[in-house]
Amino acid sequence: DVLFETLLVAGIVLLLWQRRPGLFLIILGGLALGASAPVRQVGEALIAPALIYVVFATQGWWRRVLHGAVLTACFALPIVGYMSYSAVIMQYGFELSNMGNAYLYGRAAHAADCATLKIPAVERPLCPSASVSASLGVDGLVNAPESPRVQYEPVNVYLGQVVDTNPWQKDLAYHVLRQQPLRVAGDIADDSVKIFALTRNTEQGDTPISRWQFQFGYPYYPPGLTKHGYNSANKVFVRAGGGGHARVHWKADIALRYYQLHGGYTPGPVFLFGLLAGIGGIFTFRRRRDSSPALACLLITGCAVAVLLGADLYEFSWRYQLPALVTLPVAGAFGVTALVGFFRARAQAQGSMAEAVGAVEAVESVGAVVSGGSAARGPAARERAARESAGEVGDAADELAVAGSEQAAP
Repeated sequence: DVLFETLLVAGIVLLLWQRRPGLFLIILGGLALGASAPVRQVGEALIAPALIYVVFATQGWWRRVLHGAVLTACFALPIVGYMSYSAVIMQYGFELSNMGNAYLYGRAAHAADCATLKIPAVERPLCPSASVSASLGVDGLVNAPESPRVQYEPVNVYLGQVVDTNPWQKDLAYHVLRQQPLRVAGDIADDSVKIFALTRNTEQGDTPISRWQFQFGYPYYPPGLTKHGYNSANKVFVRAGGGGHARVHWKADIALRYYQLHGGYTPGPVFLFGLLAGIGGIFTFRRRRDSSPALACLLITGCAVAVLLGADLYEFSWRYQLPALVTLPVAGAFGVTALVGFFRARAQAQGSMAEAVGAVEAVESVGAVVSGGSAARGPAARERAARESAGEVGDAADELAVAGSEQAAP
């Protein structure tokens, strides 16, 4: 997780280092973001916000095509390299992960209404009841020993072999997606809003948050890591080349656990504010003005949504919400900056228009006195003239602002 977040932040920083990123920074940013995908497969989704940002931040169509193609190629390079290593050296196949279909089954089975689902009879035992689905959750449906995909072991009577149910699990998932898409979408939506909760709680079926919290004793995870026996922590450490016994620093452990359980986390409403501010900042984008904060909001908020929602498509886990810590608060800061600048410029434009209206009225009054007649224009005509005058002033100011920012940009 630390490596994934480091690569994510590095890619964002490299792309935002200049107001309009050059080709060298695009190459480095694409490599950093692409390298995150072999660490966590959800990193594949980062190509979308990065590509959109590069297209909007680049001027000229041919340069947009060039920069977009270079970013895509550099992003794909680490992914293809790892997949080739997986196929040739590790003999796992040309893929980033071999668990994709398993988690697709877990999400679909968790959302499915098996009573109304039309599936072949051989797939029926793979579809869990509502109680089993609620108690196990997506993670349990994939990994728990009591999961239907683990317990269901049909035998081919002609060959005397256990049938591989992985193709049936995949087929069941596609049946659910085709017949009950709204249930799947609702299940994903329920998981995606859990990050905005005020406190860190574990709902039924969720991966226990206690896995990532400090405990009062040394944590054990049987049968892989036990207190006694062959898989005891001490023996596992020795076989791995480690030294010493499993132990806990009590004072530090108690202090960290108390801190962690009593406010030592970012509350969900802070994440929600960062997300909404980031989205709001995106809509301040104006082609004729310096829109660097808006484009920063586009990239950072887009990366946050890509990795958080991308993980929630399969399952919710508090571990998978960690990228929010390095994206949403920053997106909120840029969003507030963009919104303040936008409304400040709008207020200045309205003030300029009011001054222009007064100037037009003054000129017409003087003209009327000199000619000895009355003003030829009505209120509507004066306001139109003022708007044209204010628009000319605003356009000139925008051009000066853009020119100045281009000169100031490194």
